[in-house]
Amino acid sequence: MNQPTLIQKEDIIKIRFPKEEVLHSDLEIKTRDRELEKALLLGNLEHGKVKLTFLDLSNQAYQIETTIWALTDESICLKGDLLLPKRAVLSII
Repeated sequence: MNQPTLIQKEDIIKIRFPKEEVLHSDLEIKTRDRELEKALLLGNLEHGKVKLTFLDLSNQAYQIETTIWALTDESICLKGDLLLPKRAVLSII
């Protein structure tokens, strides 16, 4: 994978996300879910930011730096009522 393109979190509204899961194994998905839970705690307790790397519909990688405000079964909730589908996320740093 090439280096992800750094964008502002507000720009995710312009991105079309894949309909399918971008990770290939159940273990990778469970690991991502645990990392998202940690990032949620970091955001709520310390207002800390994380870097989320994700793919668009054409498999272009993007990265945003943001605070995670909430999680649902399907989405990551960001400040400004922005939603990022979990299925598109490759990594959390």
